[in-house]
Amino acid sequence: MMFDALALVVESRARSVVALAAVFFLFAAAFGASVASRLDPYGAEDPASEAVRAQERLEAAGLWEPQVLVVVRDAPIEAASTRRRVEALELALRQRDEVRSVTGYFDTGAPAFLSHDRRSTYLAIVLKATGDKEVQEDGAAVADSLADRPDLVIGGLAVVQEQVNQRLEEDLRKAEMVVFPLLFLLSLFLFRSFVAALLPLAIGALAIVGTLLFLRLASEFVSFSIFALNIATALGFALSIDYSLFVVSRYREEIAEHGPGSTAMRRVMASAGRTVFFSSLTVAAALASLLVFPQRFLYSTGVGGAAVALLAAFISLTVLPAILTLLGRRVDAGAPAFLQRRAAADARPDEAGFWYRFSRLVMRRPLPIATLSGVLLILLGIPFLSIKFNSVDPTALPREASSRQLYETLNSEFPPHQDSPVWIAVDGGGPGAAPEVAAQVRAVAGVSTVAPPRDLRDGVVAIQAIVPYAYYSDASRNTVRRIREIEDPPGASILVGGAAADFVDFQASLARHLPYALGLIVAATLVLLFLFTGSVVLPLKTLIMNILNLSAVFGILVLIFQDGRFESLLDYDGTGAIDQSMPILLFATAFGLSTDYAVFLLSRIKEARDGGFSDSESVAVGLERSGRVVTSAALLFAVAAGAFAISGITVLKANGIGTALAVLIDASIVRLLLVPSLMKLLGRWNWWAPAPLRRLHDRFGLRG
Repeated sequence: MMFDALALVVESRARSVVALAAVFFLFAAAFGASVASRLDPYGAEDPASEAVRAQERLEAAGLWEPQVLVVVRDAPIEAASTRRRVEALELALRQRDEVRSVTGYFDTGAPAFLSHDRRSTYLAIVLKATGDKEVQEDGAAVADSLADRPDLVIGGLAVVQEQVNQRLEEDLRKAEMVVFPLLFLLSLFLFRSFVAALLPLAIGALAIVGTLLFLRLASEFVSFSIFALNIATALGFALSIDYSLFVVSRYREEIAEHGPGSTAMRRVMASAGRTVFFSSLTVAAALASLLVFPQRFLYSTGVGGAAVALLAAFISLTVLPAILTLLGRRVDAGAPAFLQRRAAADARPDEAGFWYRFSRLVMRRPLPIATLSGVLLILLGIPFLSIKFNSVDPTALPREASSRQLYETLNSEFPPHQDSPVWIAVDGGGPGAAPEVAAQVRAVAGVSTVAPPRDLRDGVVAIQAIVPYAYYSDASRNTVRRIREIEDPPGASILVGGAAADFVDFQASLARHLPYALGLIVAATLVLLFLFTGSVVLPLKTLIMNILNLSAVFGILVLIFQDGRFESLLDYDGTGAIDQSMPILLFATAFGLSTDYAVFLLSRIKEARDGGFSDSESVAVGLERSGRVVTSAALLFAVAAGAFAISGITVLKANGIGTALAVLIDASIVRLLLVPSLMKLLGRWNWWAPAPLRRLHDRFGLRG
């Protein structure tokens, strides 16, 4: 009834709906265009973690870590001219409004500020700003003021964040420039006409600007990561293409049988409209599972992804039908003769087409094909068992980025990892507590040096320990865990922070919240697919196939990005590990999209079965009616997501390639081989449900 009523409203108010959509597009584009400047940096911290609490306690007591670092090249430390040059630079920096303090070799005499050859030094700059966004902006201002100095290399946390954000925006524009023409050409072939090919681009643009407006408004109340923009753009285009292709294909079928008018549109909304609505719920539910994570970039991705999925469906169920109502048969306008013939054939799917014959071929040998397909996916997934994790650092940026150059310079020419110490905050316990803790820290295996305790305000003492390994290495993490085993002195409390502690806590936070996210995804998938099909077998089977698909994708990503294959082709530098957040992001996104394609295919199979076809015949008929749509949608989505393979940020490149692989494997091995072979093997058991659940579905299940 809901879709029938929606069809009548959209059809009777088609011009008004299109006009409102045009006004909304202009409004959203005008007010949402500034969203990038309102969003915050990446954000990988759990506010409840010990490392964050240690940082907050030390900052409240007056200790601030440097956010900008400046290496001074060609500076022989014994030369008087070097001292004058460095001190002049320090003075100029201290006079800037953004700068709280500047520290270097000539202030402290600490050898950590000198390169091994004593011909370079660096300055550590603490900014006055405290908020992530303000720190990033002030760090960028300081870096810009020094950018014309060839003898300086500028980096540090604030500069890294600014350069990552700039690169994200550049990659976004570059991807759009590459994707738009390519998607249009592919859409022209797949949608069979010039007019129809414009529809997904129009729907996608409307969904994206709507999501940008939503994020712009929501950013007034919640801190969102800039990372959400890329997900919103990729998903907005991809889902708009999926939904447009499904609705337009069904519309062609209905007007071929009933002609343009109310009957055709009502049937489109009751079938394709229902499927699009249901599909958007599965995608949104999968992405919304990321909301359980406290890390800014994860929950931002969940909000942006879920919003764009629901908005793309809403537009596809209102604006797109209104446009189709106004177009009628002109939806096929602007098509060459050969595409007109293909469009006419697509509109009349029969029982002798390619996909019908292909599914029949698969179902003749269901057991071997299901076995070989499953084994192939398992083999592809085996490398995932050896996955190693790291975190986003300056090496995720391209080599020309100054913050990456500084990071590599510090770790190769200076005493390594001085910029990522372990900080211990000792709160209370009297004057003897901190020296006692410092002595125990010196005895911890893995600690190379410990600075004398530094008295701060409010009875807090800071202890700095240097671990001579990368902060994400096993050695650093084990050292942090050993330091945390030190017992609190009487009357005192100890908090351990720093980059390595952040990484330990990040992993612990992901592990702690991951079961809840997985539980939400699994529960939502099982419940929604049960309501859609009335079966308990099909949801479980979909769940298993999605897991096989994703394990294969993760295995391929390990082979590429962890093992360093295709570095020159894909233009990245392997680090021997994968960013630990990437599998979670990819799992939520790809799982939702895989379920999306499952809904498309199952809707046509169920429709054929409800129409009187046998169990095996309904599979063949359903695949004939949806095979081209699913394959075309996957190809277009892979182009949209795969465009981020040109990104200069490794984690974004890996995520784009992984998403593209997920939809291509799902649309080929899973949907075309595993689905028909398993459905043939299970026969009528595909649709089984216990009697109580069957009655529940009869009462509350979704129908079309």
